[in-house]
Amino acid sequence: MKSQQKYPQKFSLEFFPPRTEKGMDKLKTVIDELGTLKPEYMSVTYGAGGTTQEKTLETVRYIQEKTPYEAAPHLTCIGASEESVTELLDTYEALGIKRIVALRGDLPSGMMDPGEFKYASDLVKFIKDQRGDKFHIEVAAYPETHPQARNCDVGIKWFKHKVDQGADSAITQYFFNFDSYCYFIDNCERNGIDLPIIPGIMPITNYENLIRFSEGCGAEVPRWLKCRLESFEDDKESLLAFGKDVVQELSQKLLDAGAPGIHFYSMNSVEPTLEITRNLTFK
Repeated sequence: MKSQQKYPQKFSLEFFPPRTEKGMDKLKTVIDELGTLKPEYMSVTYGAGGTTQEKTLETVRYIQEKTPYEAAPHLTCIGASEESVTELLDTYEALGIKRIVALRGDLPSGMMDPGEFKYASDLVKFIKDQRGDKFHIEVAAYPETHPQARNCDVGIKWFKHKVDQGADSAITQYFFNFDSYCYFIDNCERNGIDLPIIPGIMPITNYENLIRFSEGCGAEVPRWLKCRLESFEDDKESLLAFGKDVVQELSQKLLDAGAPGIHFYSMNSVEPTLEITRNLTFK
């Protein structure tokens, strides 16, 4: 963990672009309330193949122009062209955006051609070649191994290649096993990878949704945690209280070990992110 302990600990948030005006009004309230936590930036997701591009841009523009916070748009490259990515980079540069989360993304249903970028590493290289240091580039990291990698060694090789193309820092897929993050950092250090790798944290608010999300992205929900969450059945209040305690304990343990901050997947809700983060101690 020594490679991570030298970086200052910071806090950031992630939102998804609302599809309706009502959803946007709600998100504005969420941004105001979570903004009291003083996040370093607020990232905004981007649908497969750019399917939420318009809504992502609307949300990014609101954060960047109407709030005191820094917006960090996600940019997925599957199905994109160099021309379309260049146009977006021009737009973001004009808005004063300083940070981009560069991702491969998933092919939308029915789309066969991945476009001019096959991997996130291609996108990172393209941004660096085009813009130099205009943007701080965040990439994804997978403590429990990329779901499409054969094993940990292949996964770390892919990650190193992506970092070598010009990534400045990384945000992990969410996880619930503290040791998986520590092992991943140790593996990065053995392979000469040295950049801030911020743990991505998912609050627990709904058992069914958590299992579905986790199966889709390859995140492991430990058996003990599944069993405990299942035991609450329809007792929503107890599930929320237990989930808050689990995530808060994990987050503080990561910070105490020297992780360079926490990135919360807020799910566009104020709680439990607000309560958990208020109770964390950053160095």
